Amino acid sequence: MIHTKSQPLRDVLLAFLRQEGLETPLLEYRIMQAWPEVMGATISRYTKQVFVREGKLQVQLTSAPLRQNLLMEHKRIAQKLNEYVGSYVISDVCFF
Repeated sequence: MIHTKSQPLRDVLLAFLRQEGLETPLLEYRIMQAWPEVMGATISRYTKQVFVREGKLQVQLTSAPLRQNLLMEHKRIAQKLNEYVGSYVISDVCFF
């Protein structure tokens, strides 16, 4: 009888992504895709662009009052998004 070391497929895929340098871009993409889900339809309606640069989520909003309100919660929003994707991806959220 042959015994092989078996691993869950999830672990094998994560190891491959990490080895090939694809884990971080994938997680950043997941953070960007999570924005509408985590923040809701109302905030998403005023969102023009969402992208990650240097470990920070950059969000362009079309409403100055909304931008001011969200600025007060930027660290909590970053934490919420990181929790949603299950990994520490971004350190902060910046609004412009």
